[in-house]
Amino acid sequence: MAYLCLLLLLGAALLGVAALYGGHRLTHHALPAPELPFLSGALPPEHALSRFHARWYVATLLFLAFDVEMLFMCPWTVVVASEGLGSVVEMFGFLSVLLVGVLWAWREGALRWA
Repeated sequence: MAYLCLLLLLGAALLGVAALYGGHRLTHHALPAPELPFLSGALPPEHALSRFHARWYVATLLFLAFDVEMLFMCPWTVVVASEGLGSVVEMFGFLSVLLVGVLWAWREGALRWA
């Protein structure tokens, strides 16, 4: 019985792969990527796979730092009254670590857009 379930799962997986392969064969275009319509027919200013400037990676890390900060602060605001002064001290310690990261990014010029 256990082998029957395994064979059914394997058959479903193979059927899914075959469906994806068949869908690709039906919808495949022979034109190379630069000749496909893009931006409503306008020529793109750069290639779609061009690399981003390094400052965008630092900006992304800053966004993630503030995003994670909000993930920690929302539940903290719910339980801060029951936890007491220790949770306030811990949160300000966490915020100070994030502030050090922001000051570092500011010093490195990550917040300059020119």
